[in-house]
Order: sequence, then structure tokens, then C-alpha cells
Amino acid sequence: MARTLQVSVRNAKFQQWETLLRNRNKRHRAGSFLVQGVRPISLAVEHGWTVEAFLYDADRPRLSDWARGLLERPHTEQAALSGGLLAELGEKDEDNPPELLAQVKIPQRRLADLATRPDWLGIVIDRPTSPGNVGSLIRSADAFGADAVVITGRNAADPYDPKAVRASTGSLFAMPVVSAASAHEVAEWARKQPHAPTIIGTDERGEQALSEHDLGGPTLLVVGNETTGMSKSWFELADATARIPMSPKAASSLNAANAGSVALYEAARQRTA
Repeated sequence: MARTLQVSVRNAKFQQWETLLRNRNKRHRAGSFLVQGVRPISLAVEHGWTVEAFLYDADRPRLSDWARGLLERPHTEQAALSGGLLAELGEKDEDNPPELLAQVKIPQRRLADLATRPDWLGIVIDRPTSPGNVGSLIRSADAFGADAVVITGRNAADPYDPKAVRASTGSLFAMPVVSAASAHEVAEWARKQPHAPTIIGTDERGEQALSEHDLGGPTLLVVGNETTGMSKSWFELADATARIPMSPKAASSLNAANAGSVALYEAARQRTA
């Protein structure tokens, strides 16, 4: 029988959960993160991620069948929080606390764990600063059939930040997301694969439009930083750099999430044409 912890004040345990939301370094040292929302929590469970604890609203007269079903899972710690405290962790209005949150273990994934095949498709997000963009691109990668998302840069936005998790709408739990320190690390991994992916960078200065490149074989798309675009390293390491055609009347370029989504769509279009 899972044990239940009662939390009605901002004690040390509550502050630990709060840290998982606010502090990236402590989140990764703890090795876990908080998941908000019915769909993300359901997908985390469905895809076999390790749930370390369920936090539920102790003030609610009756929990839904969905919440009660999760709380009946054996060997998972439970915590009954006051509605106000759960609302803080759920980042909701105090009058509308979430029913349930989940504390989930961060998986230890590495580039070496990824295996390519003849139709493999991956996307690199290079030095992103916005967790929301990271989550949106993970969602697009899932929607367009990509096999992996790779995030490069030591100070890149964290895919386990609550903004990224929410923006992914659960896709974070459906596909491999791997972090790498540098472009060179990723390129070296790619060259060693039995089905080595062609590395296609995206940049408005690309010589050819993205649609002119063959994206049907093993492919690794690269999307640059929101402000500065791809790093110099990726320009040097990519097999080709492609542009996404835009209207000459456009006042600005696409943001990283939109550019990556367009690139993933083009790859999916070619593969289903």
C-alpha cells in the first residue's frame, strides 16, 4: 500500500517540490521534475516513465475516476496537499487548483542510446533559450514522425522546465529527447552511425530551398538559436544549409519553433508523397 504524506503548510517537502519547478540545477541534481495536466501525466504513465509521487488535492470532496485510478497504482508515494499549495505547484489560480500533479524521474538518455535506420529523422535545437520553443518543437517532432530531438549547448533551455513540458502537451514522454554539450559531439555521433544521417542546417542564407533537398533518407535537421541562428560550428559541420522560402514582404524571419516545424513538415511531406 502506497504511503500518503499530508502537507498543509509550506514545509521543507513543499519547498523541494517548488525547487523542481523553479531551479534547473537543483531539478537535475534531484533527478526529477513536476508534471502538470491530465494529458501529460497520462502520457508519462502510458509510456512507462517512473512516477516517484502523485500529489493530489486533499480539499477536494471527490476526485475524478482518472485521478483515483492513478492513486490506486501500487508502490508510488502519494502526497495530499491543501488546495492552495497544490495550486502554487500547478501554477494555477488558488480558486482553481489542479486535481493531481506527478513527480517524475528524469531519464538518463545519451546520444549513444539513439539508433538510426534508413528512414531515420531527427532534429537538433541549437542553443535554445526559450523552454516554450523547446516544448513546441518536441510536439512538432512527435506530430511529424521524427525519431529523436537533440538539444545542443551547455546552457540550452531545459526540456524538463515546466514551460517546456506544458508546451510539448505530453509529446516529451512519447519520444527520445537527448541533450549534448556541442555540435561536434552530435556530428561525431552521426558520422559513426550505420545509417549516417545527412545533416541539413536551416538558415535564411541557405543556397537552396529546403524542398530542393532530399529528406527521404536518414536526416538530421538543425534549427538555430532564436536570436543568432545556427552556431558557426553547425555551419561548418552540416552537409548542407537550406533556407525556408518566405514572402519578400515579411517583416521578420520565422522563430525557431516555427522554422523547425516547417522543416519537419517538409521531411514528412517528402516521405509520404
